[in-house]
Amino acid sequence: MKPFSAVSYLFPVLAFILVGACESYDSVESEEALVERARGIHERVITLDTHNDIRVSNFTEETNYTMDLPTQVNIPKMIEGGLDVSWLVVFVGQDTLTAAGFAQATEDAMAKFDAIHWLAEEKAPDQIEIAYTSDDVRRIVSEGKRVAMIAIENAYQVGLDLGNIKRFQELGGRYMSLSHNGHSQFSDSNTGERDDIWLYHGLSDLGKEAVAEMNKWGIMIDLSHPSKESNLQVLELSRAPVMASHSAARAMNDVSRNMDDEQLMALKENGGVIQTVAFRSYVNSEKSRAYRAVQDSIRREIAAEMGVEVVSGRRAFFQMSPEERDAYSERIAPVNEALELRLQDVEAKPVDVADFIDHVDYLVDLIGIDHVGISSDFDGGGGVLGWNSAAETFNVTLELVRRGYSEEEIGQIWSGNLLRVLDDVQRIAAEIQAEG
Repeated sequence: MKPFSAVSYLFPVLAFILVGACESYDSVESEEALVERARGIHERVITLDTHNDIRVSNFTEETNYTMDLPTQVNIPKMIEGGLDVSWLVVFVGQDTLTAAGFAQATEDAMAKFDAIHWLAEEKAPDQIEIAYTSDDVRRIVSEGKRVAMIAIENAYQVGLDLGNIKRFQELGGRYMSLSHNGHSQFSDSNTGERDDIWLYHGLSDLGKEAVAEMNKWGIMIDLSHPSKESNLQVLELSRAPVMASHSAARAMNDVSRNMDDEQLMALKENGGVIQTVAFRSYVNSEKSRAYRAVQDSIRREIAAEMGVEVVSGRRAFFQMSPEERDAYSERIAPVNEALELRLQDVEAKPVDVADFIDHVDYLVDLIGIDHVGISSDFDGGGGVLGWNSAAETFNVTLELVRRGYSEEEIGQIWSGNLLRVLDDVQRIAAEIQAEG
């Protein structure tokens, strides 16, 4: 039997401690290396978000996107987060299907077109430029500027004059949805699922004509708000690939704004792309509701302590005039600051970037990497913990790297797939115009 030796006893213990310390050190180094690799990828790929709502009041000399406004998207936040391309949305809400309603909608749309052009062409042409093609996007990014692209949400603003489709295209509109939350003159909306009331059971005759016009003038057709039947009919009729500008997977979260597998498989067959949306209640309704209930309860307590009246629900907030919203936001700001501190200790957790990328994973598995993109719906209700403004855009790339996506795949998801669809739509438009 070997005699006892303190050295022989301690050596394996010390070795175990040292090995454990080295493994811990390596894991820290690996995490640092992963983050560094993600930063490199984020800088090299073109990051593109297909859905950012705007308000005309934020496009004035006194208040505009060259400033770090309390909006989720503006130029300083895009620069901070490394977001290259923002699709600014010309949105008009659904109203009556009357001549007066259409006229007002067209007027409101023109104000938003004018606002975007003013920002890019008069206020800050050295910082941001409007892109009309994928080549424009790559050129502008290479020049170190941010890119604005123009989306049209709700074709209600077209009215009954299909000539407005070409007019909107000439103003820079590069995608358009045929309806929003409410049936339009062109198609049924997903909102018909609430009451089973439909106007057309899909597209109207005018809607079918609009599909052809959009194909002819190179506007991508957006499937993110119309009904399932409307979308399936668009996919049958369209000569060009289509897109969903801000939708998630219905199999992951069963809400009418998300696309089910039947629509997704038809989208794949069409060659289109779904821009996965980071909207809490579309990503995970149950988790979002649970967290919101806790949030609302604590907010009411704090507001009562501060003597501030709290508006009940997002709908009531968005029904206010812009001036009323601004005034309310200012009053509620101290409440929300205190709320953030108290929420750190609650058990319920908000929907986060990982939940969002779960949808990306599902969509990639179902329809393939070539048909999946990214959107936020910022300033229209979108955002998740970790990606709640353009300033946090890197966190999306970081999560994609964690999931094992390659740089090429991340480039596809961020912008390559959407720009490929835009190229196809514009090529087919040229062919249709050449046919006379």
